[in-house]
Amino acid sequence: MTMDVHVRDLRYFTTVAEELHFTRAAERLYVSQPALSKQVRALERQLGVELFRRGPQGVSLTEAGTALLPHARRVLDAWAEGAAALEA
Repeated sequence: MTMDVHVRDLRYFTTVAEELHFTRAAERLYVSQPALSKQVRALERQLGVELFRRGPQGVSLTEAGTALLPHARRVLDAWAEGAAALEA
């Protein structure tokens, strides 16, 4: 299976996971809510799992989302460290 997940996708996923609200996450990311939802759905399709439960009570992480979150955070932290090393 080939994966072409981008840093942006992981940033979008982690922000929604932190906010548990697509509109607030979109505001934090300075993107439109529909664009954010579309990107998260695309990530879910690519991974073959649902990362969030979406319902009348709001958004919550699925088991797969909970499992992915610490790994996504590590990748984003490593990316930030790499970018900082280039600025030094």
